[in-house]
Amino acid sequence: MLEHLTGQDDEASVAITPLRRDRFKEWLAGQSQAQRNWIETNGFTAEPGSVCLLPTAKGKPERILFGLDDSDPWCWAQLPAKLAKGFYRIDGDLDGRTAGWAAMGWELGCYQFTRYRGRNGRDWPVLSWPVAADRPQVVRTVDAITLVRDLINTPAADLGPEELTAAAAGIAERKGGRIRTIVGEALLQENYPAIHAVGRASTRPPRLIDLRWGDEAAPKLTLVGKGVCFDSGGLDLKSSSNMKLMKKDMGGAAMALGLAWMIMDAGLPLRLRVLIPAVDNAVAGNAVRPLDVLRTRKGLSVEVGNTDAEGRLVLADALAEADHEKPALLLDLATLTGAARTALGPDLPALFTADEALAAEISAAAAAESDPVWRLPLWKPYRRLLDSKVADLTNASDSPHAGAIVAALFLQEFVSPATRWAHFDVFGWNPTPRPGRPEGGEATALRALYQVIAQRFGAAEGNPG
Repeated sequence: MLEHLTGQDDEASVAITPLRRDRFKEWLAGQSQAQRNWIETNGFTAEPGSVCLLPTAKGKPERILFGLDDSDPWCWAQLPAKLAKGFYRIDGDLDGRTAGWAAMGWELGCYQFTRYRGRNGRDWPVLSWPVAADRPQVVRTVDAITLVRDLINTPAADLGPEELTAAAAGIAERKGGRIRTIVGEALLQENYPAIHAVGRASTRPPRLIDLRWGDEAAPKLTLVGKGVCFDSGGLDLKSSSNMKLMKKDMGGAAMALGLAWMIMDAGLPLRLRVLIPAVDNAVAGNAVRPLDVLRTRKGLSVEVGNTDAEGRLVLADALAEADHEKPALLLDLATLTGAARTALGPDLPALFTADEALAAEISAAAAAESDPVWRLPLWKPYRRLLDSKVADLTNASDSPHAGAIVAALFLQEFVSPATRWAHFDVFGWNPTPRPGRPEGGEATALRALYQVIAQRFGAAEGNPG
């Protein structure tokens, strides 16, 4: 169970009354004159996230008024930091979605990454479970988001390809999955040459993590996550400022594992496969050089226009393997381009798909879950920017334009037109802290994608947000 939610409805707990701004005056008119005076003196008008403590005659907290925006799941995440340690309950009828958001927001409002601290951080208040919340769905959502954040926040020295494999193996063991890993020179023997080439310069051998779960006869869902555990840029070395956050370059892999956790925990009726090419992009005498030509699993040759465009190379081999099985749905998640961040910022993952129906499903789920994505086009005329004079294609265009689109077009070369596929270019990081979303690793689009999958392959079990 979650640490900051309790099943006990203690009568001694302090009531929290959520109030929407558009209904606040009506509510206020029904209160005593003394309460109205107190509320007006404190300037409380039910602005989203605002709090007003109503005291008893002895000065103890009797009730907390809370300004609610019921279209924002993160509104609830503001409460734990504003309230004193103790027990609280929500006084008011909430629908299932809002109750789930309240529980999720409260718990994630208490999230801290404490692995390297000598103390465990502050003591947080505890909330009684909102009555209408779908507890199993809230728990699996919070567990998945926490998993993603913890993996991304872990420094690369402690989370290399081997440790990422261990994390995947732990998930498989707990949920009844099975895992196979192809390591080092075995990648060449089993025809994953691009993964091997990108990771061969590191002292930590590259590998392909292959997690499977579910009934082999069920519809196939495959998730591919970019697992570059640290990206120096290779011989096209990044600047120090651009290299600083590159422990997060395995964010796509972390999100794929978080999504897999939710799917397995819910027991959705599908055959799940997760493919993670896990590598370090390092500098050494055997590192890939600019204008080297690599072979890929699909048989296409790729001229290396830039060694810092390595993510698409390792994904190429993994996508080719995923596509070979003809899954009912193929999704890849990757911290792929700075161009996507320049265009959309850190909060909006870029969505690419040629499937209009799938795009509509994802967009609808993102809106319903308040977990946004933004679709960018797979603009075919830009395919010419991937042309190479000596190979089938280049991994990096010389053009400064449309970097996220060009990267997505590169990945599309390794997926059959008939495969229902979507690519997500994610940032995986909160650069500034906000309630429930501290600075550090983040699991964007996770809740939306789970709902798409649950609706497509089995009944969704509820909305935590």
